Amino acid sequence: MKDLIQKAVSLGLGAAVASKEQAEKLVEELVNKGEVSKSDSKQLVEDLVRKGQEAQASIDARLKDYVRSALHEAHLTTRDEYVQLQQQVAALTSRVAELEAAVAQHQPSPALDKAASDAPDAPAASTEEQ
Repeated sequence: MKDLIQKAVSLGLGAAVASKEQAEKLVEELVNKGEVSKSDSKQLVEDLVRKGQEAQASIDARLKDYVRSALHEAHLTTRDEYVQLQQQVAALTSRVAELEAAVAQHQPSPALDKAASDAPDAPAASTEEQ
């Protein structure tokens, strides 16, 4: 009977008895029916809980893979991708602000622009003479 229970757990019933309380109740019923000895009951509970947790972890992993695949196929972003994009936008926004400030510091005032446009063109100084 113990082998049958272990096979059932391996097939996915472990997820149904994942909590220790549920496993203890199931094993207690088996002990009362005489299908499992009292000495084997503690080990059986531990096995049920462990296998239940393993089955749940496997289901969780497969579900996450499925959701990621579905999001990818639908061309939707994941939370991690969204956060990464937000960080990139923030960094780019900051960089644009820095560049705009640098350009603003180097732009001549409108009065200087007018004076420069009104002045006659001066010949450029030659660097060969120096």
